[in-house]
Formats: sequence, C-alpha cells, structure tokens
Amino acid sequence: MDGMSMTRTAAESATSAIHSTLSSMEPTSTSAAGMEGMSSMGSDTGGACKVSMLWNWDTIDACFLSESWQIKSRGAFAGLCIGIVCLVILLEFLRRASETYDRYLLRQHLKRTSALAAAVVNGSSETAHGSIIAKESAVSLASSVPFRPNVFQQAIRALLHTLHFALAYWIMLLAMYYNGYIIICIIIGAFVGFFALQWESIGPPGGIDGNHGIGRDGTGCHG
Repeated sequence: MDGMSMTRTAAESATSAIHSTLSSMEPTSTSAAGMEGMSSMGSDTGGACKVSMLWNWDTIDACFLSESWQIKSRGAFAGLCIGIVCLVILLEFLRRASETYDRYLLRQHLKRTSALAAAVVNGSSETAHGSIIAKESAVSLASSVPFRPNVFQQAIRALLHTLHFALAYWIMLLAMYYNGYIIICIIIGAFVGFFALQWESIGPPGGIDGNHGIGRDGTGCHG
C-alpha cells in the first residue's frame, strides 16, 4: 500500500508540474500572437505603393519613380501636380532661352560681318547712289557669311540642350504612369508655358527671328 501511494503521489506531482509548465508557456504564445497582430496592423496602416501601367486616377499611396516617392496625403498630391505644371513651364523656358541665345549669337555675327563688309566696299563708291549700293552689298555679304560658334558659345548651347533633354525625359517618365491627373497637369503646363514664353513676332523662315534653337517637336522630344 505504501508503494502504491508513493507511486500515485509521484504521478500527481508530475502531472501538476506539466500543467504548471504549460500554463507558464501560454502567456508567451499569446503575447507573441499579439505582437504579430500589431505588426501586421502597422504594416497595413502604411499602405503599399500603387503603380499602374494602365489609365488610373490614383492619388493616395500612388508612387512615382521610386518607392520613397509615395503620396501620403491629398496635400502632397496637390503639391506634386503644381510642381509638374512648373516643370513643363520650365521646359518651355529652356526652349525659349536656347532660341534667344542663338538669335543673340546671329545678331552679333551679322553686326561684325556687316561692319567689316562695309569697310571693304565703302571705298568703291563716292556718290550717294554708290553709298546705297555699298550698304546693300555689305548687308548681303554679311548675311551670306556662315557662322560657327566658338568653344565657349557652343558649351552654353550644349548646356541648354542637355537641361532641356533631361527635363523632357523626366516629364516623360512621369507621364508613363498613366495617371489622369498627372497627364492633365502636363497639358496645362504646356499650354501656359507656350502661351507665356512663345508669344513673339513671327518672322520669315530662316531669318534672324526664325527658330534657330534646338530642334524639337511640339512635345519637347528630340528628333
């Protein structure tokens, strides 16, 4: 009897030890499950990037160019739209700056060659009629002399070309997200930029006031 009671006591002690061990492990598993739930909720709160190659009207959580450029609020998206309009206006400004600089170089070239040609042909006539002919000859001669920019002038033209090239493709990458709001902002920027910066007198083709700038089509792309 004593042996059976000792065996029973030992079995009860082992059972109680197992129950205590299991009960001590339960809070740990419960807290771990709670931590996992909180982490999953935190990840869901941030929102994943919305990137689409189809036409869309995404605003919040839309990503552009990289995951770090993710729109978190409507105010941020409005700022992005305003910035894109300004980028397209800047694109038109670079186009106009290139054309203006080329015209400036041509005017300086014509001014120098006209003075040189006038000095050459001035001694060939002494009458008033001869002076008019000499002046017309000088202008015609100056216009026929080709112009090639020097290294410094060409460096400035290349810089304007590079800035225009990089900005145009930056805008093209934004347009490739097919976001309706972004496309509309690009169109608005093109209209405002051309209206404000290309409002000028239209001269004869190939003249001093013609388009001697960087060759581009209406979309700002390079041919």
